[in-house]
Amino acid sequence: MSKRSHEPVGELGENRRSRNYNSGRFESDLQRGQVTRDLNFKQRPAKHESGIMAACHREVVTVPPTTTIMGAARTMVGYGYRRLPVADPGTKRIEGICTVLDIINFLGGGDKSKIISRKYDGNMILAINAPITEIMEESVITVPDDASLEQTISVMIEKSVGGLPVVDGDGRIQGIITERDIMYLMSETVTGKKVSDSMSTRVITAPPGTTIEAAAKTMIASGFRRLPVVTDAFVCGIITATDIMRYLGSGDAFKKLVTGHIREAMSAPISTIMKTDIITAKPDQELSEVARLMSRNRIGCLPVIGDSGLAGIVTERDVLLSLRGVK
Repeated sequence: MSKRSHEPVGELGENRRSRNYNSGRFESDLQRGQVTRDLNFKQRPAKHESGIMAACHREVVTVPPTTTIMGAARTMVGYGYRRLPVADPGTKRIEGICTVLDIINFLGGGDKSKIISRKYDGNMILAINAPITEIMEESVITVPDDASLEQTISVMIEKSVGGLPVVDGDGRIQGIITERDIMYLMSETVTGKKVSDSMSTRVITAPPGTTIEAAAKTMIASGFRRLPVVTDAFVCGIITATDIMRYLGSGDAFKKLVTGHIREAMSAPISTIMKTDIITAKPDQELSEVARLMSRNRIGCLPVIGDSGLAGIVTERDVLLSLRGVK
């Protein structure tokens, strides 16, 4: 067993999710109105629609501003989402957005965790039951419902965001589109490029004994949602922000969280929650092949393995960047 390590992760910069996954735990929330899932079939895309409305997801899960932080976290885990729009339940006007990194920032010792001591006197139970407005991003980057796919890609790249709520002229949410959606739609257009042409060679990694707290802080500081786990130049797993959020929202870790023993929960090694069934890529593989592989397996990145071990990482964002200017 690996010894627990508080050493910083090394430098050598993304999670499986099923948009349609629903554990069933949220049916009562849906009935109580805590979560809004727009299933209005009249709003599904018509055959004549084009641009962003023909590509985005029309079934949008939103939460009202009164939703608790833990309620939002559990909604994201239950539905398998990395971002959750916050909208007025009556008007559907978007008021904010919460991402998995916002949750980890709050629970994992980032700047947003200062709210716990400053506003709630260190009382974790009060803090996690505070409204999501405490940590959500209020300046939401959106895309209008008449935008083209090319315009949407440009906004994602320029603003460095992985997903965009689609809104009408009154700011009412009509859908949501993500990097993964675009990669799925346009993977066949990524031609003539190798993985080595687009991958990142600067990769943040962590050894298996790194504490969950240290990994969370690294994700917050670097903005990377995923860290390959490496031992002796061998990639033995991957840890994601969603893994950490899911861990904190269930079982013994959740009990420690609500009783104020979060540091105990966060001191466990990442080897206890990391994924070990990873898929990898090679530098000389066609980028289009890798894009299809990520899309088919619903994963956001692949470690790239060369002759000497980890050579880089290729992400949905890298594929998106390769699509700049593609029509």
